[in-house]
Amino acid sequence: MLETLRKRWFLISLFILIPGGMLLGIVIEPDALNLFSRTYAGHASRLLVAVVLFLMSITLDSRKLVASARSPGPVIWATLVNYAVIPLAALAGMRWQLTEDFAVGLMIAASVPCTMATASVWTRKAGGNDAVSLLVTVLTNGLCFLVTPFWLWMAFGNAISLDTIDMIKQLFITALIPIALGQWCRVSAKIRKRADDSKTLLGVLAQIFILSIIFWASIKGGPDLKSPEASGLDPTSIIVVWLSCIGLHVLGMAVVFYGSILLGFSRENTVGTAFAGSQKTLAIGVYIATDLLADRNLPFAVFPILMFHASQLFLDTLVVEPMLRWVTAEKPVVPSS
Repeated sequence: MLETLRKRWFLISLFILIPGGMLLGIVIEPDALNLFSRTYAGHASRLLVAVVLFLMSITLDSRKLVASARSPGPVIWATLVNYAVIPLAALAGMRWQLTEDFAVGLMIAASVPCTMATASVWTRKAGGNDAVSLLVTVLTNGLCFLVTPFWLWMAFGNAISLDTIDMIKQLFITALIPIALGQWCRVSAKIRKRADDSKTLLGVLAQIFILSIIFWASIKGGPDLKSPEASGLDPTSIIVVWLSCIGLHVLGMAVVFYGSILLGFSRENTVGTAFAGSQKTLAIGVYIATDLLADRNLPFAVFPILMFHASQLFLDTLVVEPMLRWVTAEKPVVPSS
Protein backbone atom coordinates (compact mmCIF):
# COMPACT_ATOMS: atom_id res chain seq x y z
CA MET A 1 0.00 0.00 0.00
CA LEU A 2 2.73 2.47 0.98
CA GLU A 3 4.72 1.56 -2.12
CA THR A 4 1.67 2.27 -4.30
CA LEU A 5 1.18 5.63 -2.60
CA ARG A 6 4.84 6.48 -3.12
CA LYS A 7 4.73 5.69 -6.83
CA ARG A 8 1.24 7.02 -7.58
CA TRP A 9 0.92 9.93 -5.14
CA PHE A 10 0.71 12.48 -7.94
CA LEU A 11 -2.00 10.54 -9.78
CA ILE A 12 -3.99 10.07 -6.56
CA SER A 13 -3.65 13.79 -5.82
CA LEU A 14 -5.14 14.63 -9.23
CA PHE A 15 -8.16 12.43 -8.51
CA ILE A 16 -8.72 14.36 -5.28
CA LEU A 17 -7.78 17.93 -6.20
CA ILE A 18 -9.59 18.37 -9.53
CA PRO A 19 -13.11 17.41 -8.37
CA GLY A 20 -12.40 18.87 -4.93
CA GLY A 21 -11.39 22.18 -6.47
CA MET A 22 -14.52 22.33 -8.61
CA LEU A 23 -16.72 21.61 -5.60
CA LEU A 24 -14.94 24.31 -3.64
CA GLY A 25 -15.48 26.72 -6.52
CA ILE A 26 -19.21 26.00 -6.37
CA VAL A 27 -19.38 26.80 -2.65
CA ILE A 28 -17.34 30.02 -2.69
CA GLU A 29 -19.20 33.22 -3.50
CA PRO A 30 -18.38 34.34 -7.08
CA ASP A 31 -17.55 37.92 -6.01
CA ALA A 32 -15.11 36.72 -3.38
CA LEU A 33 -13.55 34.28 -5.84
CA ASN A 34 -13.12 36.97 -8.50
CA LEU A 35 -11.60 39.39 -5.99
CA PHE A 36 -9.13 36.78 -4.77
CA SER A 37 -8.27 35.87 -8.36
CA ARG A 38 -7.57 39.46 -9.34
CA THR A 39 -5.53 40.36 -6.25
CA TYR A 40 -3.58 37.23 -5.37
CA ALA A 41 -4.21 33.98 -7.23
CA GLY A 42 -3.41 35.15 -10.75
CA HIS A 43 0.00 36.42 -9.67
CA ALA A 44 0.58 33.32 -7.53
CA SER A 45 -0.07 30.97 -10.46
CA ARG A 46 2.43 32.78 -12.68
CA LEU A 47 4.93 32.80 -9.81
CA LEU A 48 4.54 29.04 -9.31
CA VAL A 49 5.12 28.39 -13.03
CA ALA A 50 8.26 30.53 -12.86
CA VAL A 51 9.47 28.64 -9.76
CA VAL A 52 8.91 25.25 -11.41
CA LEU A 53 10.89 26.29 -14.49
CA PHE A 54 13.67 27.66 -12.28
CA LEU A 55 13.85 24.35 -10.39
CA MET A 56 14.05 22.43 -13.66
CA SER A 57 16.70 24.75 -15.07
CA ILE A 58 18.97 24.87 -12.02
CA THR A 59 19.16 21.05 -11.96
CA LEU A 60 19.76 20.76 -15.73
CA ASP A 61 23.31 20.12 -16.89
CA SER A 62 24.24 23.09 -19.08
CA ARG A 63 26.19 20.80 -21.40
CA LYS A 64 23.01 18.88 -22.23
CA LEU A 65 21.25 22.14 -23.06
CA VAL A 66 24.06 23.22 -25.40
CA ALA A 67 24.22 19.79 -27.03
CA SER A 68 20.48 19.79 -27.71
CA ALA A 69 20.71 23.28 -29.21
CA ARG A 70 23.54 22.17 -31.50
CA SER A 71 21.57 19.11 -32.67
CA PRO A 72 18.06 20.57 -32.82
CA GLY A 73 16.37 17.73 -34.72
CA PRO A 74 14.38 16.37 -31.73
CA VAL A 75 13.37 19.88 -30.64
CA ILE A 76 12.16 20.84 -34.13
CA TRP A 77 10.29 17.53 -34.57
CA ALA A 78 8.49 17.84 -31.21
CA THR A 79 7.58 21.45 -31.99
CA LEU A 80 6.11 20.49 -35.38
CA VAL A 81 3.91 17.80 -33.83
CA ASN A 82 2.83 20.09 -31.00
CA TYR A 83 2.01 23.02 -33.27
CA ALA A 84 0.86 21.29 -36.48
CA VAL A 85 -0.34 17.70 -36.02
CA ILE A 86 -2.42 18.27 -32.89
CA PRO A 87 -4.15 21.49 -34.07
CA LEU A 88 -4.93 19.92 -37.46
CA ALA A 89 -6.52 16.94 -35.72
CA ALA A 90 -8.48 19.32 -33.49
CA LEU A 91 -9.90 21.13 -36.53
CA ALA A 92 -11.46 17.83 -37.55
CA GLY A 93 -12.47 16.99 -33.98
CA MET A 94 -14.41 20.25 -33.61
CA ARG A 95 -17.07 18.90 -35.98
CA TRP A 96 -17.88 16.06 -33.59
CA GLN A 97 -18.61 18.31 -30.62
CA LEU A 98 -22.23 18.72 -29.57
CA THR A 99 -21.92 22.21 -28.07
CA GLU A 100 -20.21 25.38 -29.30
CA ASP A 101 -18.48 25.84 -25.94
CA PHE A 102 -16.76 22.49 -26.18
CA ALA A 103 -15.80 22.96 -29.84
CA VAL A 104 -14.16 26.29 -29.04
CA GLY A 105 -12.48 24.93 -25.90
CA LEU A 106 -11.10 21.89 -27.72
CA MET A 107 -9.52 24.06 -30.40
CA ILE A 108 -8.00 26.39 -27.83
CA ALA A 109 -6.54 23.44 -25.90
CA ALA A 110 -4.94 22.10 -29.08
CA SER A 111 -3.56 25.47 -30.26
CA VAL A 112 -1.64 26.55 -27.17
CA PRO A 113 2.07 25.75 -26.67
CA CYS A 114 3.78 23.00 -24.71
CA THR A 115 3.17 23.08 -20.99
CA MET A 116 5.71 25.20 -19.16
CA ALA A 117 6.64 22.71 -16.47
CA THR A 118 5.31 19.16 -16.55
CA ALA A 119 6.94 18.13 -19.84
CA SER A 120 10.41 18.58 -18.33
CA VAL A 121 9.39 17.03 -15.00
CA TRP A 122 7.96 13.93 -16.67
CA THR A 123 10.89 13.66 -19.11
CA ARG A 124 13.36 13.62 -16.24
CA LYS A 125 11.34 11.06 -14.27
CA ALA A 126 11.27 8.80 -17.36
CA GLY A 127 15.05 8.99 -17.85
CA GLY A 128 14.82 11.20 -20.94
CA ASN A 129 16.81 14.22 -22.03
CA ASP A 130 15.10 17.07 -20.21
CA ALA A 131 17.14 19.59 -22.19
CA VAL A 132 15.03 18.67 -25.23
CA SER A 133 11.74 19.21 -23.39
CA LEU A 134 12.95 22.47 -21.89
CA LEU A 135 14.00 23.82 -25.29
CA VAL A 136 10.65 22.78 -26.78
CA THR A 137 8.95 24.64 -23.93
CA VAL A 138 10.94 27.79 -24.70
CA LEU A 139 10.47 27.52 -28.48
CA THR A 140 6.73 26.79 -28.50
CA ASN A 141 5.97 29.43 -25.90
CA GLY A 142 8.20 31.88 -27.76
CA LEU A 143 6.22 31.31 -30.96
CA CYS A 144 2.77 31.12 -29.36
CA PHE A 145 1.93 34.78 -30.05
CA LEU A 146 2.14 33.89 -33.76
CA VAL A 147 1.09 30.24 -33.96
CA THR A 148 -1.80 30.18 -31.47
CA PRO A 149 -3.64 33.15 -33.06
CA PHE A 150 -3.10 31.57 -36.51
CA TRP A 151 -4.84 28.31 -35.55
CA LEU A 152 -7.64 30.13 -33.75
CA TRP A 153 -8.12 32.31 -36.84
CA MET A 154 -8.24 29.17 -39.00
CA ALA A 155 -10.98 27.79 -36.76
CA PHE A 156 -13.01 30.92 -35.89
CA GLY A 157 -11.97 33.69 -38.25
CA ASN A 158 -11.60 37.07 -36.58
CA ALA A 159 -13.85 36.19 -33.64
CA ILE A 160 -10.84 35.72 -31.34
CA SER A 161 -7.93 38.16 -31.04
CA LEU A 162 -4.91 37.95 -28.74
CA ASP A 163 -2.85 40.64 -27.07
CA THR A 164 0.52 39.58 -28.50
CA ILE A 165 2.50 42.25 -26.65
CA ASP A 166 1.10 41.13 -23.30
CA MET A 167 1.73 37.48 -24.21
CA ILE A 168 5.38 38.23 -25.06
CA LYS A 169 5.81 40.12 -21.79
CA GLN A 170 4.25 37.36 -19.71
CA LEU A 171 6.38 34.74 -21.47
CA PHE A 172 9.57 36.71 -20.87
CA ILE A 173 8.82 37.13 -17.16
CA THR A 174 7.33 33.68 -16.47
CA ALA A 175 9.49 31.42 -18.64
CA LEU A 176 12.65 32.91 -20.10
CA ILE A 177 13.92 34.74 -17.01
CA PRO A 178 13.53 31.74 -14.62
CA ILE A 179 15.24 29.39 -17.08
CA ALA A 180 18.12 31.81 -17.64
CA LEU A 181 18.43 32.48 -13.90
CA GLY A 182 18.58 28.77 -13.13
CA GLN A 183 21.40 28.25 -15.61
CA TRP A 184 23.22 31.33 -14.33
CA CYS A 185 23.12 29.94 -10.78
CA ARG A 186 24.88 26.79 -12.00
CA VAL A 187 27.98 28.88 -12.73
CA SER A 188 28.76 28.55 -9.03
CA ALA A 189 30.28 25.11 -8.38
CA LYS A 190 28.85 25.07 -4.85
CA ILE A 191 25.29 25.83 -5.99
CA ARG A 192 25.61 23.39 -8.90
CA LYS A 193 26.63 20.54 -6.60
CA ARG A 194 23.89 21.32 -4.09
CA ALA A 195 21.28 21.41 -6.88
CA ASP A 196 22.48 18.13 -8.39
CA ASP A 197 22.47 16.42 -4.98
CA SER A 198 18.91 17.66 -4.35
CA LYS A 199 17.52 16.83 -7.79
CA THR A 200 14.93 14.36 -6.49
CA LEU A 201 13.70 16.72 -3.77
CA LEU A 202 13.46 19.65 -6.18
CA GLY A 203 11.55 17.45 -8.64
CA VAL A 204 8.98 16.57 -5.96
CA LEU A 205 8.62 20.25 -5.07
CA ALA A 206 8.02 21.04 -8.74
CA GLN A 207 5.23 18.44 -8.85
CA ILE A 208 3.62 19.90 -5.72
CA PHE A 209 3.64 23.36 -7.27
CA ILE A 210 2.06 21.91 -10.45
CA LEU A 211 -0.72 20.40 -8.33
CA SER A 212 -1.30 23.82 -6.77
CA ILE A 213 -1.75 25.40 -10.21
CA ILE A 214 -4.19 22.65 -11.26
CA PHE A 215 -6.15 22.99 -8.01
CA TRP A 216 -6.62 26.70 -8.53
CA ALA A 217 -7.70 26.21 -12.16
CA SER A 218 -10.27 23.67 -10.97
CA ILE A 219 -11.60 26.13 -8.37
CA LYS A 220 -12.00 28.78 -11.08
CA GLY A 221 -14.00 26.33 -13.19
CA GLY A 222 -16.34 25.43 -10.33
CA PRO A 223 -18.70 28.45 -10.49
CA ASP A 224 -19.63 27.61 -14.09
CA LEU A 225 -21.16 24.36 -12.85
CA LYS A 226 -23.86 26.24 -10.94
CA SER A 227 -24.71 28.66 -13.76
CA PRO A 228 -28.16 28.35 -15.39
CA GLU A 229 -26.57 27.02 -18.57
CA ALA A 230 -25.09 24.06 -16.67
CA SER A 231 -28.47 22.38 -16.41
CA GLY A 232 -28.49 22.01 -20.19
CA LEU A 233 -25.20 20.16 -20.39
CA ASP A 234 -25.66 16.78 -22.01
CA PRO A 235 -23.57 13.94 -20.50
CA THR A 236 -23.00 12.68 -24.04
CA SER A 237 -21.39 15.97 -25.06
CA ILE A 238 -19.09 15.80 -22.02
CA ILE A 239 -18.03 12.25 -22.89
CA VAL A 240 -17.42 13.19 -26.54
CA VAL A 241 -15.22 16.18 -25.74
CA TRP A 242 -13.28 14.32 -23.05
CA LEU A 243 -12.59 11.43 -25.39
CA SER A 244 -11.54 13.98 -28.01
CA CYS A 245 -9.03 15.52 -25.57
CA ILE A 246 -7.61 12.09 -24.77
CA GLY A 247 -7.47 11.19 -28.45
CA LEU A 248 -5.55 14.36 -29.37
CA HIS A 249 -2.97 13.79 -26.66
CA VAL A 250 -2.51 10.10 -27.47
CA LEU A 251 -2.26 10.89 -31.19
CA GLY A 252 0.37 13.55 -30.55
CA MET A 253 2.45 11.27 -28.33
CA ALA A 254 2.23 8.33 -30.76
CA VAL A 255 3.21 10.45 -33.78
CA VAL A 256 6.15 12.14 -32.06
CA PHE A 257 7.36 8.95 -30.34
CA TYR A 258 7.36 6.62 -33.34
CA GLY A 259 8.47 9.43 -35.62
CA SER A 260 11.48 10.00 -33.37
CA ILE A 261 12.37 6.32 -33.61
CA LEU A 262 12.10 6.42 -37.42
CA LEU A 263 14.25 9.55 -37.48
CA GLY A 264 16.94 7.74 -35.48
CA PHE A 265 16.89 9.86 -32.33
CA SER A 266 18.37 8.38 -29.16
CA ARG A 267 16.06 6.87 -26.57
CA GLU A 268 16.67 9.76 -24.18
CA ASN A 269 15.80 12.31 -26.87
CA THR A 270 12.78 10.27 -27.98
CA VAL A 271 11.34 10.38 -24.46
CA GLY A 272 11.89 14.14 -24.35
CA THR A 273 10.07 14.63 -27.65
CA ALA A 274 7.21 12.32 -26.60
CA PHE A 275 6.25 14.43 -23.59
CA ALA A 276 7.05 17.88 -25.00
CA GLY A 277 5.46 17.19 -28.38
CA SER A 278 2.14 16.03 -26.96
CA GLN A 279 1.57 18.12 -23.82
CA LYS A 280 -0.29 21.44 -23.83
CA THR A 281 -0.15 24.28 -21.33
CA LEU A 282 -3.02 25.05 -18.99
CA ALA A 283 -2.23 28.67 -18.17
CA ILE A 284 -2.51 30.22 -21.65
CA GLY A 285 -5.52 28.07 -22.52
CA VAL A 286 -7.43 29.18 -19.42
CA TYR A 287 -6.42 32.79 -20.09
CA ILE A 288 -7.84 32.69 -23.62
CA ALA A 289 -11.04 30.88 -22.63
CA THR A 290 -11.87 32.96 -19.55
CA ASP A 291 -10.42 36.40 -20.31
CA LEU A 292 -10.35 36.84 -24.08
CA LEU A 293 -13.70 35.10 -24.58
CA ALA A 294 -15.44 36.75 -21.65
CA ASP A 295 -17.78 38.70 -23.96
CA ARG A 296 -18.79 35.71 -26.11
CA ASN A 297 -20.92 33.95 -23.46
CA LEU A 298 -19.08 30.61 -23.68
CA PRO A 299 -18.75 29.73 -19.97
CA PHE A 300 -17.87 26.07 -20.61
CA ALA A 301 -15.12 26.68 -23.16
CA VAL A 302 -12.63 26.32 -20.30
CA PHE A 303 -13.75 22.77 -19.50
CA PRO A 304 -12.02 21.01 -22.46
CA ILE A 305 -8.80 22.80 -21.47
CA LEU A 306 -9.05 21.41 -17.95
CA MET A 307 -9.97 18.00 -19.39
CA PHE A 308 -6.99 18.01 -21.75
CA HIS A 309 -4.57 18.97 -19.00
CA ALA A 310 -5.92 16.48 -16.49
CA SER A 311 -5.96 13.69 -19.09
CA GLN A 312 -2.38 14.28 -20.20
CA LEU A 313 -1.18 14.18 -16.60
CA PHE A 314 -3.09 10.97 -15.84
CA LEU A 315 -1.89 9.23 -19.00
CA ASP A 316 1.70 10.47 -18.84
CA THR A 317 2.04 9.45 -15.20
CA LEU A 318 1.15 5.91 -16.29
CA VAL A 319 3.75 5.79 -19.09
CA VAL A 320 6.66 7.22 -17.07
CA GLU A 321 7.78 3.88 -15.65
CA PRO A 322 7.50 1.91 -18.96
CA MET A 323 9.52 4.63 -20.68
CA LEU A 324 12.12 4.59 -17.91
CA ARG A 325 12.50 0.82 -18.32
CA TRP A 326 12.80 1.30 -22.08
CA VAL A 327 15.49 3.96 -21.75
CA THR A 328 17.54 2.01 -19.21
CA ALA A 329 17.14 -1.40 -20.88
CA GLU A 330 20.37 -2.99 -22.03
CA LYS A 331 20.96 -2.63 -25.71
CA PRO A 332 21.38 -5.92 -27.55
CA VAL A 333 25.00 -6.94 -27.95
CA VAL A 334 26.00 -7.44 -31.56
CA PRO A 335 28.11 -10.63 -31.78
CA SER A 336 31.53 -10.14 -33.28
CA SER A 337 32.27 -12.02 -36.48
